[in-house]
Amino acid sequence: MTSGKELWYLTRGSGVVALLLLTAVVLLGILASLRFRSERWPRFAVASTHRNLTLLSIVFVVLHVVTTVADGYAPIGLKDAIVPFASPYRPIWLGLGAVAFDLVLGLAVTSYLRHRIGFGTWRLIHWLAFVSWPFALAHSLGTGSDARVSWLQALGIASLVVVALAVLVRAVAANVGAPVRATAASAAIVVPVVLVLWYQQGPARSGWAARAGTPAQLRASVRARASRTQTVLTQAPAPPQSFTANVSGTVENVQEADGRVRVVISLRLDGAPGGALRIDLRGVPTGAGVSMDASGVSFVPATTRAVYLGSVTQLEGNLVDARVRDAAGDRLDLTVALALDAASGAASGTVQAVALPGGSG
Repeated sequence: MTSGKELWYLTRGSGVVALLLLTAVVLLGILASLRFRSERWPRFAVASTHRNLTLLSIVFVVLHVVTTVADGYAPIGLKDAIVPFASPYRPIWLGLGAVAFDLVLGLAVTSYLRHRIGFGTWRLIHWLAFVSWPFALAHSLGTGSDARVSWLQALGIASLVVVALAVLVRAVAANVGAPVRATAASAAIVVPVVLVLWYQQGPARSGWAARAGTPAQLRASVRARASRTQTVLTQAPAPPQSFTANVSGTVENVQEADGRVRVVISLRLDGAPGGALRIDLRGVPTGAGVSMDASGVSFVPATTRAVYLGSVTQLEGNLVDARVRDAAGDRLDLTVALALDAASGAASGTVQAVALPGGSG
């Protein structure tokens, strides 16, 4: 019986293979349009390989979709693979994958109907291959769990380079007017640049899961799963007791569409027990501050790596009181005194923690 972990690996692997196959399909399509041939690889072999790789890529995309749905980790259904931008899970980036799948499926179908729809219509539709490929790459980086892993970054860059060069060659050799060639050549340069800039400001930065549209409940379950993993370790270090430590880090203000503001304070503990502390505040701007109506606090001590989650209990100026607990029920009352520099985005101060008896609270 296939476990959730095996399905997760199948989902990741099939998605990467599908992206590489789609890259090969685009390159072979360009070679076929340039009437490429050699003694060992005649034109019919190029066309046959292109068609077979297209079908194989669809197989891996279907495998990718089925394993993702079967895994059940994210709220993704079969219809989300066909109907773009309808999923509650990262709707934009999952939707781009659905668009890419629909386009590739349409290309495969029209290839078998080529004699009925006419060569001109078929050729026009096949230009959509150049649209589906960047959508597939953006989907891989926007939703994939390996988006910040070096090997996927290398694959993405290599794919961008070879496809961009191939499109440039095709644009120069195309028997069309100069405006069309210039547009195609410009797209071959602009699209990779836009994808790289988007990646650097999006998936490559921390906090992408929330910005991409991952449901809050799912993000919380990931943190809780990490906490539960820590509790089953044998001879685990004792949880931190009461302590006082200096903190330093950054503060970020994010203006939301509804007029509210989100303040994210990310801190590192400079003294024992070490670790990281994050405070999220959300509310209505009031002068230099915020009238809080929602909050979240997470603390990960370096000594145990357990995850303490909670919320702010009181906010007075730059003084923050919070209560957090880990999966084992160990609780801490935190008092954080901060000095915030809005101009530089720097934060510093102290945190005082008081250990409370375990149990509910």
